[in-house]
Amino acid sequence: MDNTIYDEASEVDAKEGSVIVKGPDAVDVRLTPAAAEETSERLNTGAMKARGQRFFSDRDNERGR
Repeated sequence: MDNTIYDEASEVDAKEGSVIVKGPDAVDVRLTPAAAEETSERLNTGAMKARGQRFFSDRDNERGR
């Protein structure tokens, strides 16, 4: 698994009843609308979790922990 962290969002479009996700890098997938909705929820949950981790890490670093 590649551990590269990207700071650019994927491009998303819909065509012929499927959702197309491209980028960053080699990401190129087509999803059903249901799979895209579930992926969206999972991405949102992961993003909120990561933001919380960064918040508490930054706060702890400011306190010298």
